[in-house]
Amino acid sequence: MKDKVFLDTNIIVYAHDCSSGVKHAVAREIMDYLWENRKGVISVQVLQEFFVCVTKKIVKPLLIKNARMIIEYLFNWDVVVNDKCITLKAIDLQEKYRFSFWDSLVIQAAIQGQAHILLSEDLPDGQVVKDLKILNPFTAEWKDYL
Repeated sequence: MKDKVFLDTNIIVYAHDCSSGVKHAVAREIMDYLWENRKGVISVQVLQEFFVCVTKKIVKPLLIKNARMIIEYLFNWDVVVNDKCITLKAIDLQEKYRFSFWDSLVIQAAIQGQAHILLSEDLPDGQVVKDLKILNPFTAEWKDYL
């Protein structure tokens, strides 16, 4: 399915962090769109990072049981598990593009999950890696790419 969209951790965190203002509204809209259209892809790494962020790092942390329920719900999406192949390909991406290793894992998981768009505010907006376009949904009109 060529129209899959991979979400980086920050988008999912903003969708569940009511104190993040406009970013919360945009992230909610993205999540709703992906649920309705069954286009969402994430990785286990993203879910793990999400759990830590929403239970420890946001202004009003979620209860662990609530964060767990969200993660259980998100397991209905296409979920990529970072295996040895993804890890080795992420190292190659890190070497070629000079991303951090953790960002390279996210990018490679998106590629492995056959996403054509990766939404993230932490990665270079507009950059294309293989057939994957990275977009910052807070600076670009993400809907134009779907």
